[in-house]
Amino acid sequence: MTTLSETLRTPSAKPAKTATGRATSRLHAQADGMAVASFILGLLGTLVLNVLLGPCALVLGTLALTHGTTRRARALLGLTLGATDLLLLALLITTDGTVSWSLTG
Repeated sequence: MTTLSETLRTPSAKPAKTATGRATSRLHAQADGMAVASFILGLLGTLVLNVLLGPCALVLGTLALTHGTTRRARALLGLTLGATDLLLLALLITTDGTVSWSLTG
């Protein structure tokens, strides 16, 4: 009969498995986080601070793809939104001469 302290000392936790059966490494988990962060920053960048959040979304999306994220579509969407942020910034600069939104016209 095993005691509680013996049960706690024996490592029985196995690493998480992906759909292909491979163990999820720490690098893939970080890459997944970068893909999600890229998407969120790109989305927020379309509304506020596109001069700062757009390039961050581009960098994080690229890093997530190079590190082999399992959330590839989210990283690609983050890249697209980051590029859109920079295009919006260029459009705002050429039309209004400003780097921010103006809802009042």
